[in-house]
Amino acid sequence: MAARIKKDDLVVVIAGKDKGKRGRVLKIQADGRVLVQGVNVVKRHQSAQRYSEAGIIEKEAPIQESNVMLVDPKTDAPTRVKAGVDKDGNKVRVAVKSGTVLDG
Repeated sequence: MAARIKKDDLVVVIAGKDKGKRGRVLKIQADGRVLVQGVNVVKRHQSAQRYSEAGIIEKEAPIQESNVMLVDPKTDAPTRVKAGVDKDGNKVRVAVKSGTVLDG
């Protein structure tokens, strides 16, 4: 199974300074990091550009994929993900805690 976490999944942070926070996955990076909405917010100093003004902006920074866990839609609790096969023979992600199919 290629990806246990995908874009727009609801995840909860299980380690680090933002432990316990929930958010949607905005982006998956190739190096095993994920960008989660409202998690690991950092301040960056930005100079004036043609399309934006100068100032201190806040934006999300990526965190390791191993520090987030998918939220089970049925139990609303963090769960591991396993590979499964649906009735049509396609590969799907399945929540370990409840057995809920996460894709489709």
